[in-house]
Amino acid sequence: MTLFTVDVEKCNRDRLCVENCPAQIIVLEDDYQVPLPSKNAEEICISCGHCVAICPTGALSHRSMTPENCELIQRELLPRPEQVEHLLRSRRSIRTYTDQTVDHKLLTHMIDVACDAPTGGNSQPVQWHIIYDPKEVQRLAGIVVDWMRNTMDNQSKYASNLGLKRLVAAWDSGIDRICRNAPHIVIAHGAKDHGSASSSCTIALTYLELIAYGSGLGACWAGYFTGAANLWPPMMKAIGLPDGHKCFGAMMIGYPKYRYRRIPLRNPAKIT
Repeated sequence: MTLFTVDVEKCNRDRLCVENCPAQIIVLEDDYQVPLPSKNAEEICISCGHCVAICPTGALSHRSMTPENCELIQRELLPRPEQVEHLLRSRRSIRTYTDQTVDHKLLTHMIDVACDAPTGGNSQPVQWHIIYDPKEVQRLAGIVVDWMRNTMDNQSKYASNLGLKRLVAAWDSGIDRICRNAPHIVIAHGAKDHGSASSSCTIALTYLELIAYGSGLGACWAGYFTGAANLWPPMMKAIGLPDGHKCFGAMMIGYPKYRYRRIPLRNPAKIT
């Protein structure tokens, strides 16, 4: 199959695919022809699907996707601006969870949604690793504490800046301030040498946090977990990411134990 094909009968020559192609590789010579790939289109195309998504008649099929296998946008399901604003402003980082685990299907579905997050050049470098068993989450939290103890012994100033002494003391007293007794941890990882893997993982985890909130769940960025995952060899071995990959972010997920009722104040935006 060529890069894309156009149904002559359906195409209304409106140039929408031409004008909305990010790579500018679709040409329409005149109103009597249909859109065609430009020179070197095969090498330049990033398979973003804009050409398929923008066509109102479903005339254009890309070799990686067709109009039939792309879900239609349902305008009636889109939230109003004030609803989006309330969702974003009322979101909280959840640090207290119930013992209830999240259904595998729901967790997988939320990650599928997070995969719609934008990535540089549609490179889609994000991969996912789920620590599902709550006991395994706790075991890994203990390995994070081992990293903290080692850091306190060998990098005292760095440990002091991170406040590790308090965290280790809490752990020793039976309080988990590492993973907050969350039932699950989700890791977003990618190739260390991929230029947009870091930002892509961060954006995807943000999507995951928002869909989790919209699904009645709670989430919180697991910064200490991420630090140990990238700095402590026993932790790297324990989570077992592919060779050449790095943990670009980890997130606790579970059912919130408590419900927030107000939106706290934040500093006003600093804008120039």
